[in-house]
Amino acid sequence: QVQLVESGGGLVQAGGSLRLSCAASGRIFFRLNMGWFRQAPGKEREFVTAINYSGDSTYYIDSVKGRFTISRDNAKNTMYLQMNSLKPEDTAVYYCAAPVVFTQDGGRAVDLTSWGQGTQVTVSS
Repeated sequence: QVQLVESGGGLVQAGGSLRLSCAASGRIFFRLNMGWFRQAPGKEREFVTAINYSGDSTYYIDSVKGRFTISRDNAKNTMYLQMNSLKPEDTAVYYCAAPVVFTQDGGRAVDLTSWGQGTQVTVSS
């Protein structure tokens, strides 16, 4: 299993930006598709975005398309989520996950998915 640690959350005003990082341990990082999920208070955990092992294929849910960018640096065993034009409805705990599966229709965790501890993102109006 891979171990994941998120960082970069915080409080930001609507329209602002944050960059989340997910540092992974383990030599298999470069072989894994990875993703970001989020969970808002009182809601189920939601798949947000994913990136394939080589970084040349990505998927975004409609509500973040054009505002969020997922990327990875396999040399540093790190995945990123750049979040721009943040909205109050983006407020949630954000989790990185690996491995994940995704197609052009969506993505999900699998039985072997490892999770980070989560990082809080709060967007004030």
